Amino acid sequence: MQDIVKINQNDNVAVALRPLNEGETLDVAGEKVTLVQDIPQGHKFALRAIAQGEEVVKYGFRIGYAKEAIEKGAWVHVHNVKTALGDVLSYEYKPEGSKDVEPSGHVYFDGYRRADGKVGIRNEIWIVPTVGCVNSIAKALETAAKKFVGGNVEDIIAFQHPYGCSQMGDDQENTRKVLADMIHHPNAAGVLVLGLGCENSNIPVLMDYIGEYDEQRVKFLQCQDVEDEMETYGYPGRTGNLCKRILQREDRRKRTDHRYEVRWF
Repeated sequence: MQDIVKINQNDNVAVALRPLNEGETLDVAGEKVTLVQDIPQGHKFALRAIAQGEEVVKYGFRIGYAKEAIEKGAWVHVHNVKTALGDVLSYEYKPEGSKDVEPSGHVYFDGYRRADGKVGIRNEIWIVPTVGCVNSIAKALETAAKKFVGGNVEDIIAFQHPYGCSQMGDDQENTRKVLADMIHHPNAAGVLVLGLGCENSNIPVLMDYIGEYDEQRVKFLQCQDVEDEMETYGYPGRTGNLCKRILQREDRRKRTDHRYEVRWF
């Protein structure tokens, strides 16, 4: 069985793999080290004399400074090693930003401007479930609506997820914030928010997180309020359904140039 381990060739300490006794002489990477103290299993000992204030090196990196002179073969632990960390106990981030950097040019991209002023680079219809319990309905709506994709409308996507119920605290808050952010995302030309009705993050609760929204762009369906979600949104046939109305509106929408400034650092 191996008695000790020197982890990195640049280390000035090694680790005891069993309790070592004062007076034992060990071969450490071809160098003889005689212990001047007992070394507990798992603890370090000095492979050479380490001066006060000198770095103690393990894994090839500094792990601290010697509080006092340490003999070759001596036990190295908290009694004779101090941290290399400073006295600063808090961290502050004060970014300067780009206050001294002037715009160096303009670049344009084709995008779709939404009613709130945001610009998307995609023109999709999104189905956003408030809870994982309606994932299968969301997927069925997506599948039925795929036939309407074309022109300037690039895709219809149901964003299935396992969240929205049986959550508490920050976990629940984060889910609600993410769902609200998705509903406002400019890559979505139109959004169907699909709820169940009994979930923690139901549509009435989620409205506080959504805030103001474009009523022409965002529609809501709570499954417990209708007998047939597919029939409610006109699959097949009904002309007043959400996807058809949004698709007809969005198919006329064209990509336009939008400028943003480029700042070189």
